[in-house]
Amino acid sequence: MNSRMRTAIVTGASSGIGEATARSLAAAGFDVVAGARRVDRIDSLAREIGGRAFELDVTSEDSVQRFAESVPEADVLVNNAGGAHGVEPVAAFDEDNWRTMWETNVLGLMRVTRAFLPKLEASGNGHIVNVASVASTEVYAGGSGYTSAKHAVRAIDRTLRLELLGKPIRITEVAPGMVQSEFALVRLGDEEKARKLYEGLTILTSEDIAECITFAVTRPPHVNIDEMLVRPLDQVNVFVLNRKTAT
Repeated sequence: MNSRMRTAIVTGASSGIGEATARSLAAAGFDVVAGARRVDRIDSLAREIGGRAFELDVTSEDSVQRFAESVPEADVLVNNAGGAHGVEPVAAFDEDNWRTMWETNVLGLMRVTRAFLPKLEASGNGHIVNVASVASTEVYAGGSGYTSAKHAVRAIDRTLRLELLGKPIRITEVAPGMVQSEFALVRLGDEEKARKLYEGLTILTSEDIAECITFAVTRPPHVNIDEMLVRPLDQVNVFVLNRKTAT
């Protein structure tokens, strides 16, 4: 019997859902490899959880290849790196914002997945978890760049399930609703606007999503959690929210 610790790769692990997932998987007994551009953060994280950390820029094929070469074995891949930029309408779309979102959320995911597929298959019990969003099923004004990218992730997930049928690789899509993280600040570029976005709401934490990911990858090998749509109780969809006023 192979008693090797299962190895879990987590991209975008320097903050938010990625960092929380790295911690959760380490606590569940995985040998965690954290990847991100902010090396100081993931180095500190790796020391805390007893894992490993390597620089990773998913928008660079060279960086992805160096990262993959640093990890000889892989059982779980959590594609978390991504993000949203800008809220421009289609008529005034910012090409740089779109390019950044598609490079990270879509092409970056594809680069990392391609690099690790042989290792995941060789493990005999591989698992890919792609962190999508409610934006993979819903659209809203000012969100076309991000929602289109996350719709693409959803299409990739379904295509992978078809292409990998019969191989020992599970595919899970985790689609979070509103989560407390750096997401809104990065997108809006303004702390006050980011704060107001969540004002009066009790929203999800990064740890909530990390627990969902850990649950999915710790099921028996024949059990595939196809998709998980996770929202806070205060959110029905991107338009309907239970925003409470201060008393």
